[in-house]
Amino acid sequence: MDLDVEPGEVFGFLGLNGAGKTTTLRMLGGVLPPTSGTIEIDGLDLAKHPVHARQRLGFIPDRPYLYDKLTAREFLRFIGEMYGMDERPTNGTPGLTARVQMALDEQHLGEFADQLIESYSHGMKQRITLASALLHDPRLLIVDEPMVGLDPRGTRQIKATFRRLAEEGRTVFLSTHTLAVAAEVCDRIAIIHHGRIQVIGTQAEIVPAGRTLEELFLEITGTESGDAEGVA
Repeated sequence: MDLDVEPGEVFGFLGLNGAGKTTTLRMLGGVLPPTSGTIEIDGLDLAKHPVHARQRLGFIPDRPYLYDKLTAREFLRFIGEMYGMDERPTNGTPGLTARVQMALDEQHLGEFADQLIESYSHGMKQRITLASALLHDPRLLIVDEPMVGLDPRGTRQIKATFRRLAEEGRTVFLSTHTLAVAAEVCDRIAIIHHGRIQVIGTQAEIVPAGRTLEELFLEITGTESGDAEGVA
């Protein structure tokens, strides 16, 4: 796999279950080591500079872990301290307390900040996970299936967050089974099948005239319209 994703881009990574999406994302996030090749995050080799490279990315896995017995504010403070953030503003960046409050407000969780996470709805847990991944202001956000179980309001809010990050010059690497979300929010799309990228480009570049992204996906993955695993 040879892949470049640029700043200011929301990049969609599509494929059936078992195609290699989550494995790829875990390697990009530094969770799994690649068996060969190199990964660069914001110009840093992930294997040679693991700490500094990881400081430049936020990673939301398909099954994120939250500490349910902490409040949202306590959880974000814990994450911030893990990244070495403190109360002193640096280079125009607010201190930890202010940054935690900003992250909560951005995800509309300010009024619930001092409630235990175990009391949160699924959508609220998704939003606190996103807030924790963005707390340290990463250049790259890697997200595995962010829309699962969200209501329309939550889905709309997260899509708006992705577009805002891209407009700020940051990068979102998004894996999803929901083709409609990919079609709406992604600047470029790659379809992976059996561990290899089959097509990559903008929708205008990869989808033939008169066809849809879903039709192209089903053709590449060899599935019929009613049998595509995990396709929505």
